[in-house]
Amino acid sequence: MNAPQDLVGRIYRSLRAVAGHEPAGATTTAIARDAGLPRPTVHRLLTSLQGVALVERVAGTDNWVLGPELYLLGVAAARRYDVTEPAMPVVRRLALATGESAFFSARRGEETVCLIREDGAFPIRSHVLYEGARFPLGVVSAGMVILAHLPDARVEEYLARADLAAEYGPQHEAAEIRRHIAQTRRYGYAVNPGLVVEGSWGIAAAVFDGAGTPRWALTLTGVEHRFTAERLPQLGELLLREAHALSETLAGRGAAVGRG
Repeated sequence: MNAPQDLVGRIYRSLRAVAGHEPAGATTTAIARDAGLPRPTVHRLLTSLQGVALVERVAGTDNWVLGPELYLLGVAAARRYDVTEPAMPVVRRLALATGESAFFSARRGEETVCLIREDGAFPIRSHVLYEGARFPLGVVSAGMVILAHLPDARVEEYLARADLAAEYGPQHEAAEIRRHIAQTRRYGYAVNPGLVVEGSWGIAAAVFDGAGTPRWALTLTGVEHRFTAERLPQLGELLLREAHALSETLAGRGAAVGRG
């Protein structure tokens, strides 16, 4: 990688690490750790980015947060890439119908990024997912359902490189991921039975673009006793129905957010 590309990559990794700590922000040390970069390098980058308002300090703290210029750039990009407008009423409808927390996530490369969260009426909630949360494909129900709908060759190539068990535990070994993929393909939706946080369950259905590629996911999460064997098929059927309708809506709009 040449010097300009390397610099852009470091800036991207630093900004993404800052985003992972919104809204409270994080120190330079924490951001450097998450970005996998030396602290002095991250300090120089953040100081430079602060000069153009891409990041800023939280008053009275040493924490960095995303800056106002990123918001303005995002507003401009939203004209081309925003998919939250048609997804928002779907997520809200799911939360109202089930009482659980509902989400809409987008695939970005080999990750899913949560874009929308809407909490239902049930007072006990799972906090694994939140706006901006990123997980590798194969982790959480959104990442599982998208991975399961990719071609076998893509799945095997990904599993040969991704060491999910190192960060997320032996329940994410490749053999376990393959087992969950088979189950997801059988039912059409993915179930996360507390694999990331014990007692926190999730269920997700894939949302497709006009070419039939899984680009997004609708998810419901909650505590374990709300996801009984009797209720899971009902939730899955509801998610599949809403995901199918949203797929048609987004395909009609030519939505392009997500990357294969």
